Amino acid sequence: MKKFRKVLDGLTTSSPVNPGGSPACGSAAGTPSAAPTPREIEIQETLMSEHFQICKTVRHGFPYQPTALAFDPVQKILAVGSRSGGVRLLGRPGVDCHCQHESGAAVLQLQFLINEGALVTACADDTLHLWNLRQRRPAILHSLKFNRERITFCHLPFQSKWLYVGTERGNTHIVNIESFVLSGYVIMWNKAIELSTKTHPGPVVHLSDSPKDEGKLLIGFESGTIVMWDLRAKRADFRIYYDEAIHSVSWHHEGRQFMCSHSDGSLSMWNMRNTAKPFQVTFPHGKTQRDGRKESCKPILKVEYKTSRNSEAFVVFSGGLSYDKAGRRPTLTIMHGKAITVLEMDYPIVDFLVLCDTPYLNEVQEPYAVVVLLEKDFVVVDLTQSNFPIFENPYPMDIHESPVTCTAYFADCPPDIIPVLYSIGAKHKKTGYSHKEWPVSGGTWTVGSQTYPEIIVTGHADGSIKFWDATAITLQMLYKLKTSKVFEKPKSGDVGRSGELVEEDPYAVQMISWCPQSRIFCVVGISAHVILYRFSKHDTNTTITSLEVRLQCEMEDVISPSDTENTPCFSDPSGLSPQPQPPSPRSNTPDSARDSISCLKVKDRMIRMPPGYQAELVVQLLWIDGEPPQQITSLDLNSAYGLLALGNCNGLAVVDYLQKTVLLCMNTLELYGSADPFQRLTRSPRKNRQSTSGLTELSDNQVSLDLERSKSPTSDHVNGHCTSPTSQPCPSGRARVPGGPEGPRLARRGPGRPPFRKAQSAACMEVSLPVSSLTEESRENSFSRSRSSSVSSIDRETKEAVTTLQFMESYGRKSDTLPTPCLWVGTSLGLVLIIPMSIPTDEQERQEDPVTVAPTGTVLMLKGSILRFGFLDCGGALIHSPYEVWRDQQVPDDPDRPRKRKLVNFSPSSSQEASGDGHLAIVCSERQAKVFLMPSQACLYVHNITESSFVLRADVVSVCNSVCLACFCANGHIMTLSLPSLRPLLDVAYLPLTDMRIARTFCFTNGGQALYLCSPTEIQRITYSQEMCDNLQEMLGELFTPIETPEAQNRGFLKGFFSGNAQNFDREELFGEAAAGKASRSLAQHIPGQGGMEGMKAAAGGVVGELARARIALDERGQRLGELEERTALMMTSAETFSKHAHELMLKCKDKKWYQF
Repeated sequence: MKKFRKVLDGLTTSSPVNPGGSPACGSAAGTPSAAPTPREIEIQETLMSEHFQICKTVRHGFPYQPTALAFDPVQKILAVGSRSGGVRLLGRPGVDCHCQHESGAAVLQLQFLINEGALVTACADDTLHLWNLRQRRPAILHSLKFNRERITFCHLPFQSKWLYVGTERGNTHIVNIESFVLSGYVIMWNKAIELSTKTHPGPVVHLSDSPKDEGKLLIGFESGTIVMWDLRAKRADFRIYYDEAIHSVSWHHEGRQFMCSHSDGSLSMWNMRNTAKPFQVTFPHGKTQRDGRKESCKPILKVEYKTSRNSEAFVVFSGGLSYDKAGRRPTLTIMHGKAITVLEMDYPIVDFLVLCDTPYLNEVQEPYAVVVLLEKDFVVVDLTQSNFPIFENPYPMDIHESPVTCTAYFADCPPDIIPVLYSIGAKHKKTGYSHKEWPVSGGTWTVGSQTYPEIIVTGHADGSIKFWDATAITLQMLYKLKTSKVFEKPKSGDVGRSGELVEEDPYAVQMISWCPQSRIFCVVGISAHVILYRFSKHDTNTTITSLEVRLQCEMEDVISPSDTENTPCFSDPSGLSPQPQPPSPRSNTPDSARDSISCLKVKDRMIRMPPGYQAELVVQLLWIDGEPPQQITSLDLNSAYGLLALGNCNGLAVVDYLQKTVLLCMNTLELYGSADPFQRLTRSPRKNRQSTSGLTELSDNQVSLDLERSKSPTSDHVNGHCTSPTSQPCPSGRARVPGGPEGPRLARRGPGRPPFRKAQSAACMEVSLPVSSLTEESRENSFSRSRSSSVSSIDRETKEAVTTLQFMESYGRKSDTLPTPCLWVGTSLGLVLIIPMSIPTDEQERQEDPVTVAPTGTVLMLKGSILRFGFLDCGGALIHSPYEVWRDQQVPDDPDRPRKRKLVNFSPSSSQEASGDGHLAIVCSERQAKVFLMPSQACLYVHNITESSFVLRADVVSVCNSVCLACFCANGHIMTLSLPSLRPLLDVAYLPLTDMRIARTFCFTNGGQALYLCSPTEIQRITYSQEMCDNLQEMLGELFTPIETPEAQNRGFLKGFFSGNAQNFDREELFGEAAAGKASRSLAQHIPGQGGMEGMKAAAGGVVGELARARIALDERGQRLGELEERTALMMTSAETFSKHAHELMLKCKDKKWYQF
């Protein structure tokens, strides 16, 4: 355990004076200051690099861009393949596993080895993979890469080790599942069809063995040709040439007839006794027209024909609607006897499966459900009830119901918050679901011993907020809140407010702030509004208080430093003085008429609010002289103080939500006062609107600082950004004016984008790279590069944005001896301001007396935009912000025993050290992390996090009973630094390429966990804790459960006699190397997989404890025993085969003389 001694006294100069090169703030990581002092303290750090390891834990949500579906009817496990090469395995709630093909090729088809704990995947790169599902982390055992042919269809008969593979050339190959090598037995397309046929039959679209005789293989070609191939005789039994293309084939369980779906929307039934023509052709959705012809219909992409013992057969198919019904939603049709039920789906159907009781194809199927895989949803229909209700989905498949725009992750929440949210949310659940149990019920999962309450909060484009229970690596919906209910719906003719918002997303959630202890919740919307909610178990009728804030910036508070020299440039023309300006030349436009109005209208009538989160206050930024309000970039609330702070590109506002008043509304320049480090000067305004802004000049001693600032990237936010001072050099002595006819219009918007646009989800947002001529691909690939150069006038115009805020018991001045309530403000220029506040302590006085907020001009400096604050006491323990204990505001007070506010304070004075010791403040920016001693404001440690990239997200988190600083960089690196010494503990290139979806949603939390939106529909949770990596195997569910395979029904003597000799068919004799020979080596290449244990070792990685090693050794021993058992069975089979052949040879040679050999 290493001890770090730090200088506390005798520091007369603080780091902000010269952040670039002072000894106290050197470039070395964790460099201490060198000022001498007679007094030292000891801070013991327990975290080491061995405590950290990056590992994916679980993925939640709907598989993005699904392509394939499969089901194991015995294990009751469902598999979903995706276009990005992912495979999702689902069982009972808690059994949820994600696998990924390294190639990233799309999954074309999935085939379970039923009740064997294995899965075959066929990918678009013409590779077959065999996955081992008998371990918690599935791994690839074998791969087979086809070199000369494209895979189009696969079929694996039940209890068979031979996989039929159809190709684009029309050939059918056979693969041994055990060895994963090709058999020499090949069904060539030119032998399958008649020699007289002059055209190629097309790719193989269907393969299936006859339920009546496993020695007969039905091959369907795309052109409409169907061949029944006799595997023993190696010839075709019959051939069918149909005019319409075939999409799928389905057998009757008796094997006497089958059904085909065609491209003209028809279903054809074929009898095995007469294959000259179909005995029935139907157009389920095609009506007969007046001229006697059937109307044209869309293709029926798939059909399944299933029989039932107690009712008529089910025919289920997708597609087939007539073309004249434009705009109809995708449908799934269920034909049960003469009844036809059409189920309309919200999204296109990718695939569907009919779930049956038996895995045997030659038995009565008894279907009980239909699993329908849609492009963006997953539906299971109950076939046992006449109205075909759907099952309630236990998986969190609706995360993307509205596009996700922001996320928040809260670990170790108060234990009572999850049951309370669930009880409120359960009252609003939908009804009408099937009463039967969820049919996908395979696997086993138990809650681990090391669990604690976790909540994930997602904000969406439609203004909704969802609370999710994320305890024990599961995800379950708790409660949904709709913020749009606070506002009146925009009217299309409302020009005065926002006529352009009609088809937009004006309620999109941009940021959230939640205090789980006090249950106060704040939402920042894209329309520059903040909504404060309080939680109550009772409904109420109330009106919502609305506060309007005129947050604008001075002309001179905008700076535009040059990349090379200190040259004057135009500031942002959107800056306005506090007083209204004279009408501009554009005053006749609708925008110019908008002044002192909000973007949305709050409901001003009495509203009934149900139990749950109830809106109490709405704060809205106003239009000013035709300029839209800039989007809010930072937010913090404190329930103990009763205050709410918000900031944007223009300045800062502090609101007292207890008294419903605005305490402070100042632009950024006014906050500095005389302590402004940039010494910004103004010039006389010009006559026209285009040049009304002043020029910015910087003092000579700030040139080096501005050169450093010019490299700082922009600080993006949802659908808007506030860029750091990153501009191109101006010609010496000339003012830079936006060029082109759109110049003045763009300049009026300032650094923000046009006031409103359709809110994009965090899943699809693009990087606002100020680099010219970038394609979509190059934009994503360039994300980790510096965004300092600019070509648009919007990006050239730069203002200082408030990027982070935090209320804390701290010291606002160097002379303070006791901590007081303070607001820490961080800006996009790397400046930190500390604003002390005077808050009445008496509860009655707090409701009546004003709160005093007095900016003192205290300034600290870092490189890059400020991202995060954190606070430690002098013992190295984390100091939390004070909070108010929750109490239900809607419960009437007892006049005899009035309830008082119960506050919990974590002031440094309450720690073990004396109050005079102060506390440590951690400040993290896009480039640097610094530790300051308060109240002396001395910089104790500094660490340059990155030079080539920049930090996107930083959090001070608790890990292994200690504290560290976790950072996520734009180049995909995840880093952790010890506190307070800022010693690097972890630096892993986790993501090879990052994009804005991940950048906007990545967040750390306590316990060594983090999450991000890995696709528009999925949340990926990871851990950076070695302890959790070691315990992950116990937390995951088991996919495979030992279950006896159900026995086949006794068919009876007559059925067995007349149905053929299907049970005596031996595929080994036909497809084995002895009979069929070896396949050509150039046709396919066998690639051995990692195996089960190697993959698990790689996932664990790092330093593994003795217990984990013993567990892995036991798993290896179990795997070896299983392999030994399989080898023994193979040896027995081989011995029986050898004995049989020896006996046949003996009989053959028994009567021969010696000279006949």
